[in-house]
Amino acid sequence: MRIVFMGTPAFAVPSFEALLSDGQEIAAAVAQPDRPRGRGLGSAAPPVAEVARRAGVRLLQPERVRDPAFIETVSAIAPELIVVVAFGQILPRSLLDVPPLGCINLHASLLPKYRGAAPIQWALLRGEKITGVTTMYMNEQMDAGDILLTREVPILPDETAGALSDRLSRLGPALLVETIHGLAAGTVTGRAQDAALATLAPRLQKDDGRIRWAEGAGEILNRIRAVTPWPGAFTTLGKRHLIVWSAGPVEGESAGAAPGTVLRADARGIVVAAGDGGAVALLELQMAGKRRLGASEFLRGTRVEAGALLGAG
Repeated sequence: MRIVFMGTPAFAVPSFEALLSDGQEIAAAVAQPDRPRGRGLGSAAPPVAEVARRAGVRLLQPERVRDPAFIETVSAIAPELIVVVAFGQILPRSLLDVPPLGCINLHASLLPKYRGAAPIQWALLRGEKITGVTTMYMNEQMDAGDILLTREVPILPDETAGALSDRLSRLGPALLVETIHGLAAGTVTGRAQDAALATLAPRLQKDDGRIRWAEGAGEILNRIRAVTPWPGAFTTLGKRHLIVWSAGPVEGESAGAAPGTVLRADARGIVVAAGDGGAVALLELQMAGKRRLGASEFLRGTRVEAGALLGAG
């Protein structure tokens, strides 16, 4: 099948490579433009663009997919199908109408739950036990098109957004290939989403990583997992910015202490009171500008006393 593939980040790479390996005719790959990286390090190509260049696939990197010149270019390529995986822009109707078989998307949730840019993070924030991937037809609304196929998996107890993203990125390609084969054979058809069950998953902001100690212990742990590695969980120790990379549950230690109060700090972790009478143990930490350390090593270089209040600075 003659396909234009649209994707940008590392999450999309396994799907792109699966279509190449499956023998599909990838007439062009579309990724976001190269972006500056670091101080004085020049620009960096997004992962999909790097793969396209290595594979010798024609690469398009428009600033805006609504640009008439870009739409004209895609029309001239004459794809039968457009496949979108984590591209990063909403496609206009004029582009959706180009391929005769439509545009399909691989989305990292079990639609209609978690429509939007951060489905993995919001599934973790909300304490979901099950997630998965969905292929769907695209329309002009955000992740609201007819569902084609789904595949679900359990969320592991300590899984971060980064780890879950890696796992779903490896689960998605097989579903995507199955979907394309089914469309070609006429054995896969769309079914409408139930809009009453839809939930939203908007892009996270940096402040979403701030630990709210007034939340319950489970909610705090979910937040830390959901924002790791980006935007990163953080709090303050005095006036200093403290990044939290991992944490775990603690039973029966808060004894009514104010949320954010350090109950103990030792080699097993820095145990902090939560808002529901529970507590969490901070296991891997990083002071701004320093290295990421386990709790024991962190405490050898940073003094943290019982009774200190985190998040007050």
